[in-house]
Amino acid sequence: MRPRRHTFLALLFALPAAASAPWAFAEKSDKEKPINFSADQPAEVDFEKRVGTLKGNVVITQGTITIKADRIDFKQNADNSMSATAYGNPIAFKQKKDDSDEYYEGFAQKAVYDGTKDQLELFDRALLRQGTDEIRSNYISYNSTTGIFRAEGRPDAPGVDEGPGAKVRGTFQPRSDSPVSGSKGDAKDKDKATGDKSAATKGKAPARADTATKAPVTLKPADEPSKP
Repeated sequence: MRPRRHTFLALLFALPAAASAPWAFAEKSDKEKPINFSADQPAEVDFEKRVGTLKGNVVITQGTITIKADRIDFKQNADNSMSATAYGNPIAFKQKKDDSDEYYEGFAQKAVYDGTKDQLELFDRALLRQGTDEIRSNYISYNSTTGIFRAEGRPDAPGVDEGPGAKVRGTFQPRSDSPVSGSKGDAKDKDKATGDKSAATKGKAPARADTATKAPVTLKPADEPSKP
């Protein structure tokens, strides 16, 4: 038998790609936009190779993508997308969802973004957020094309005393279309209507009720892959 692994906790969520999925695709037109950057300190940029290193209150954008950090090493890829490695306390990454006004955001001490794959990796004290839904751990990767993220609980980096530690924590708020997400007022109205109906039918044989109700969808982590 293989020994159980206690060094990290891995969660893999495969979320629906439908319009109702809470984690959806990135803005498709970002790769068609120019890359803009600014920094407080002198920049090292090779315009022929389209690569550079920026330091000091760095802000780099492409379309709806915005990265803010203390330092960013970046390049423009052959497909005009951007790849970047950012360092900060923390870095901040933001990108708009496709066909939506909502954004997904990432925060960490280090981030690696690969625009050719629409892949974002967050390292140390990482937080991935979309609206009121969020995931926290010391490592998170998110692919905005597939809508799949992966989080691993890893030990805090040396000198970090406020990190999430070797755990993965997350919060998914109730969906707006959930049968249990109605307001208290709706519940009271329903109770009142039920009471009125009971009074009107007092003395009559009770009608057969349909007790089959749909339970809200619960997202569950996939089984952790076996260690090779």
